[in-house]
Amino acid sequence: MRWEDQLFALFDDLEAQASVLHGLEREAELADRSRAEYSHVTLASRLAASTGREVVLDVTGLGRVAGELRRTGAGWCLLRGHQQDWIVRTALVALVHGASERSVPEVAWSPLQRLGLGSALRGLAEQRLRCVLHLADGTTHEAVVSRVGQDFVEAEAPSGARLLVSYDAIAAVQSRD
Repeated sequence: MRWEDQLFALFDDLEAQASVLHGLEREAELADRSRAEYSHVTLASRLAASTGREVVLDVTGLGRVAGELRRTGAGWCLLRGHQQDWIVRTALVALVHGASERSVPEVAWSPLQRLGLGSALRGLAEQRLRCVLHLADGTTHEAVVSRVGQDFVEAEAPSGARLLVSYDAIAAVQSRD
């Protein structure tokens, strides 16, 4: 073998080694970027991608709620269970079973998905539906939602008593009608 051929073979070998090292570095960089990007994914965005799926939510103060995820909003989601609907505050969702592998980032949400808990509760107030307010401390209150404030809901208990319930205290609202 001529010295030129040996030199070119050496260069080819060095170039192949450099290419392999570059590929390994690139894979590590892509893995780091993927982990960094995933750190921006929120539970709400994963739930938004799960609309239409059967899910099970473990909710603080309530326990397990199962049903079809019908809608998501800013800080809440709507599940359709057996003959009843559940409005669940996402801040109190401890565990989700059956969620989509995908996510829908908040920037891609429709204007309806940007509506807060108050909007969902106003729907109950307009319909005058009987419901059960499940609070984060585990207590429940059967009531009819009558009015919705900025950070609280006003409800009427069967006894006629008026209840003012802070949004922060609500874990979920279960329909009765």
